[in-house]
Amino acid sequence: MDKKFRPVLSVRIFGEGKCFGPGVAELLRRVQKEKSLRAAAISISMAYSKAWKVIKNAEADLGFKLLVSTTGGKNGGGAVLSPEAERLLAAYDAYCDAVGSFAAEEFARRFDGILQK
Repeated sequence: MDKKFRPVLSVRIFGEGKCFGPGVAELLRRVQKEKSLRAAAISISMAYSKAWKVIKNAEADLGFKLLVSTTGGKNGGGAVLSPEAERLLAAYDAYCDAVGSFAAEEFARRFDGILQK
């Protein structure tokens, strides 16, 4: 039985504490798609109150707003990413891609003949 091994990495950004990582990034991607924090939370089976807390904690640690929200009314409410959040998410995704590519190459080099046969 041939097994395919690969590295699996997770990038987290720390300030005083953990302030940004895969969970916050996924929540932001869902907000981009759904145009709503509530809909984003539902799409990943997260309570809205927890999603709100995740966003508020990240904003406090990062020092800038991640979401621009509108309250409900005739057309309903919603949320979009702030310009800073869009730049942060793009930089985070690009960094994760670069780290993943490097890790895959380094893994193949270091483990060739041990796990890669």
